[in-house]
Amino acid sequence: MAGMIRKLIASGVAAKVLQEARKPHNQAKIKKMIADFQNKNKGGTGRTRGY
Repeated sequence: MAGMIRKLIASGVAAKVLQEARKPHNQAKIKKMIADFQNKNKGGTGRTRGY
């Protein structure tokens, strides 16, 4: 019984996240976050392990 309730809550949360992600101002925020994350990962130090 508890597992079924947990799945219902999870599906409700997922539906809300998708609903919010469809809004244009949230899409712009998401795109900016992804671009920032990608730029952060590209800026590595270039060091390698010494073995």
